[in-house]
Amino acid sequence: MKQAELKCLILGTRTLAVEIADIISELPNVQLAGFVENMEQQKCEKTLENLPVYWIDDAAKLSKTHCAVCALATTHRKRFIEQVSAFNMPFATIVHPTARISAKSSLGEGTIVSAGVIIGAYTNIGRHVIINRGALIGHHTKISNYVTIQPGANIAGLCNIAEGAYIGMGAIVLDRISIGTHSIIGAGAVVTKDVPDNVQVIGIPAKIVKENIEGK
Repeated sequence: MKQAELKCLILGTRTLAVEIADIISELPNVQLAGFVENMEQQKCEKTLENLPVYWIDDAAKLSKTHCAVCALATTHRKRFIEQVSAFNMPFATIVHPTARISAKSSLGEGTIVSAGVIIGAYTNIGRHVIINRGALIGHHTKISNYVTIQPGANIAGLCNIAEGAYIGMGAIVLDRISIGTHSIIGAGAVVTKDVPDNVQVIGIPAKIVKENIEGK
């Protein structure tokens, strides 16, 4: 019996949304049905990728027939996700065909895994995580909800990345390191010791340059 095709909506209308649309185009049994906007209603007057752009209120009537993923690189995408969750819309988990995820690891709902990603064994990826192109995640690592991992980042084994953290492009996180809630790891940084909550670190080795931030 042929598997039913999922009708999927992308939350967001910026460039990352178009990239996620490209990933979905390569997935069997997933049909991209359009995009959802929650800030600039005038965007709903035009199509994107030849598909409709729905206003956030329209998600209520679509929730029984569609699922969603959120394509906002900011870890503050939580607000948009909660708006749509209030309509009881389910969330899809999107994995590019070229990604390699250990069968002993797990992915939460709404998570997006892009091309070339490798995830080691016994690793737990939370809900609504974005793992961008070519990122590497080691074994026995925990990635909490709403984390963003940018292209080429390398997170080693036995790490703990707390909710809403942002790991910049090409950053390296060494073994057994913990990254605090909503903290930002700058592009190319090498993290050699634990990072507390709500700070930004950059450099080799990574050092705190801002405190009391609210994520990215």
